Amino acid sequence: MERQLKFFFDFLENDKKLSENTLQSYKRDLKQFRKYITDYGIQYNRVKEEDIKDYIKELQDQGKKASSISRCIASIRSFYQFVLKRKKIKVDPTANIQSPKIEKRVPSVLTSEEVELLLEQPKNIDLKGIRDKAMLEFAYATGMRVTEIISLNLEDVNLEEGYVICKNGAKERNIPLGTMSLKALKEYIQDAREILIKEDEKALFVNVNGTRLTRQGFWKIIKYYKEQAHITKDITPHVLRHSFATHLLQNGADLKAIQTMLGHSDISSTQVYMQFQNEGLKDVYKKSHPRA
Repeated sequence: MERQLKFFFDFLENDKKLSENTLQSYKRDLKQFRKYITDYGIQYNRVKEEDIKDYIKELQDQGKKASSISRCIASIRSFYQFVLKRKKIKVDPTANIQSPKIEKRVPSVLTSEEVELLLEQPKNIDLKGIRDKAMLEFAYATGMRVTEIISLNLEDVNLEEGYVICKNGAKERNIPLGTMSLKALKEYIQDAREILIKEDEKALFVNVNGTRLTRQGFWKIIKYYKEQAHITKDITPHVLRHSFATHLLQNGADLKAIQTMLGHSDISSTQVYMQFQNEGLKDVYKKSHPRA
C-alpha cells in the first residue's frame, strides 16, 4: 500500500495540482486508514465494503464529526478509484458507501457596523498598523480564504486596474478591490512593505521579521483588533469571508457573481448565504410579483 499511496500523492500534487492544505488532509486521512487496516491484518487490495463500514463505525465511536468522516470517506474513495484505474484492484470497495449527512451550519456573520468598527482599529502610525489596516481591508474586500491571502505574492496584485489574482491549486480567479482596500493596500506597499521585507521576499503580506505571514499570525492579528474593538462575537478570517458574501448579497449582488468571487465550485455552497437576505427584498417581491 505504501508504494500505491506514494503514486497517489504524487498524482494529487503534480497532476491534480491540489493546494498544500488539501494534500495534507488526504495524507492524514489515508495514513490513518492504512494504520487501521494494518492493525486488523487486512491488505489494501483485499479491503471489502464491510471493512469500510466497520472503519466508519470506528470513527463514529471515536466521536468524529460527520464532516470529518465524510472527508475521510472522500479521501479513501479517491484512492481506490486511483488504484482501480491502475488495475491494482478489480472492485472499488467504496462504490456503495454513503457519506453521513452533514447539516449545513449557519455561518457566523458580522453586521456592517461591526465590520466598520473592526476596520477602524488599526492606526496608520507605524509600519505594523499600516500593514494591519491594509490586510483587514483586503480580507473583507475580497472574501478570500486565509490560506489564499497569505499565499499571495506582490505580483498577484494589479494596483492600476484594481484587482487581485487568487490562485488555489490549478484554479485562478480575479477579484476586484474596492476603493478603501485599494487605498490601504497602496499605502502599505509604498510606505511599509519595502521597509519590512527581507531581501527577495515575494510575499504580499509579511510579518515584522520581513518574511511571509503565517495563518497563525493572521489569526492573532484579527483577534487583537477584535478585542480592541470590544466586539463580543468570535471573529476569524473565515467570518470576514462570510460577512463579505452576506453583505454583497444583501446589497443586491448576483449569487453567481458571489460564487465566482468566493471560488466555490458548487453553487450550493454559496446558497447558504441566502438566509441572510434583507427582509426588504421579500417585501419588494410581495409588492411587485403578480402571483406573490
